[in-house]
Amino acid sequence: MRLKATLPIVFAISMLAGGAVRAETPLEIVVLGDSLVAGYELGPGEDYPSKLQAALTEAGYDVKIANAGVSGDTTSGGLARLDWSVPDGTNGVILELGANDALRGIAPQEAAKNLSTIIERLEDREIPVMLMGMMAPPNMGASYGAEFNPIYPELASEYGLELYPFFLDGVATHADLQLADGMHPNARGVEVMVEKTLPSVEAFLQSIRGETK
Repeated sequence: MRLKATLPIVFAISMLAGGAVRAETPLEIVVLGDSLVAGYELGPGEDYPSKLQAALTEAGYDVKIANAGVSGDTTSGGLARLDWSVPDGTNGVILELGANDALRGIAPQEAAKNLSTIIERLEDREIPVMLMGMMAPPNMGASYGAEFNPIYPELASEYGLELYPFFLDGVATHADLQLADGMHPNARGVEVMVEKTLPSVEAFLQSIRGETK
């Protein structure tokens, strides 16, 4: 009789222990983007995903960040490779695409449609998305910027996504934080980007079911 009485207690303890193990499983996060995350002309470990991983680990998060950045990629390129860039088991995606669309003058409506499709396909797979915003370069003209720049806040509002408004905030227009091309961040620039985006990324992680710090 005593054995039977203790079985529910043992079962409960086992369930709690199993829950603890699941909570300790690292979150698998993919950064889907272009050269701004791929680490264009940077050394090993100097790219945004690597430095973000280090910052999150230091902050106490159990998370693995995968770099799915491809230099030169547009929103259409990201959409085309979405399925193999974001494998099954991914717990969240940080989506950073659109800079090359703006540089090439691709219609903002097309970029918005591609991003929307990426978001919806990830939602169909029950993978949460965080959106890194981008702004059109000034040389594209005020008219183009007026159509392109609202894409990200509008998508974030429509789909209820965590949004960081401008991925290059604090780096754009700062020559000392850029490579010689005046577009890509240098190693110090990436550190600034990580520092500025970290609170939003943390909020994203905390919103993912089962995330513990």
